[in-house]
Amino acid sequence: MNQAKMKESPAVQLEAPRFENGRVLLIAGLRNRYTAETMRDLPTQWQRFAPYIGKIPGQIGGVAYGVCFQASSGAGDMEYLSGVEVSGASGLPGEFSVVSILAQRYAVFAHREHVSKLYETLEAIGLQWLPEWGDPIPRRGTGAPDFFERYSEEFDPRTGMGGMEVWVPVKG
Repeated sequence: MNQAKMKESPAVQLEAPRFENGRVLLIAGLRNRYTAETMRDLPTQWQRFAPYIGKIPGQIGGVAYGVCFQASSGAGDMEYLSGVEVSGASGLPGEFSVVSILAQRYAVFAHREHVSKLYETLEAIGLQWLPEWGDPIPRRGTGAPDFFERYSEEFDPRTGMGGMEVWVPVKG
């Protein structure tokens, strides 16, 4: 099968999203830039971040977030922040970055497979759902994330399963 055909047929069949009105979130954690060649190193970022979870000043709850930003250089580069919600930026480790996610409307997609297959859900959103949705994703301010992954308390990092969602901003 040629590359074009493969791109038209993502490996995962998406469930219909639910729609949520998101609230403002302040997320703190480790942030790195990735290229198509270095994307495989993303799990290492989570391994570096995991020991901080539960010990971060001002941490709210036990939900973790993977916040995705399109890098300004284009060419498939992206920035990724692995983090948790915090009440403020005071007292955070020096290597941490902080990002504010605005309150807006989201299409929320469940991911029920192993975390290593999350890219399949992301690909299906981009290749199946977004073109069918027809409404462009709302313009975001400079520095705002393109989407985020939410890992609830049900996510088990030992098995890589449970409680994963992708939140994509939508109009309305």
